[in-house]
Amino acid sequence: MLVITRKEGEEVVIGDPAAPLGIVRIASIKGDRVKIAFDFPHEVKLLRRELADKHNASEKDGDPIAGKIRPASGGEAQQ
Repeated sequence: MLVITRKEGEEVVIGDPAAPLGIVRIASIKGDRVKIAFDFPHEVKLLRRELADKHNASEKDGDPIAGKIRPASGGEAQQ
């Protein structure tokens, strides 16, 4: 694993610098929160770890759906 330090607005290029696979930028830092921007082709899946774990667990169970849709309370759709 590579660990680097970046300041707000700085970027990391993934792949060949002449034709990068993607770019990761530190969008903003406020307190203990860091916003990270990912610029990758649409074909590249990007998932937060908790969603990736949920997706992997559902595939092991033979369930292709990562989440379940529940009806709104009272039988009426909420907006």
